[in-house]
Amino acid sequence: MVGLIMVAPVIALGWLAATISTRKNGFFIQQRVGMNGKPFPLFKLRSMREISGHQTMVTADGDQRITKVGRILRKLKIDELPQLLNVLLGHMSIVGPRPDVPGFADKLVGDDRIILSIRPGITGPASIAFRDEEEILASVDEPEVYNREVIWPKKVEINKQYIQEQSLLGDIKLMWQTVVGTRIR
Repeated sequence: MVGLIMVAPVIALGWLAATISTRKNGFFIQQRVGMNGKPFPLFKLRSMREISGHQTMVTADGDQRITKVGRILRKLKIDELPQLLNVLLGHMSIVGPRPDVPGFADKLVGDDRIILSIRPGITGPASIAFRDEEEILASVDEPEVYNREVIWPKKVEINKQYIQEQSLLGDIKLMWQTVVGTRIR
């Protein structure tokens, strides 16, 4: 609650900038799959505009849908701050596997389903490891295929390892790495 109150002015300014740049409400709500496979509404600041005919859920660097303001919000991770409300509502925690959209998380099978045994996080080891995911996807010929066949399986393995080794000290380290912009090695 304290964190949400502290960042409220930043969220408000981000919302205003997102509203102006996208010409839509600056808040964006998207269904994600959370703990025990239960869907929940994930809150973000809108960083993209809609372009008719553009249906992909994969976002690569240079995507025309991302506004100039949206690039700044994403780079500084300001677009993620409204997820503190998800933490307050009990949908998420600060650290954990990032919640995925239906079509990914609901296809987990076997021991991969351990990822759904804990609350998803605003930040986590896979999001840090793939901090430059949009650049990676921009460098391949078929971003959706690469995401599904290479990035997603790696994220699953990273998140499974996180859950098996989870600790308070490890979570503090992940929060620090998120803030200072370093990557897990």
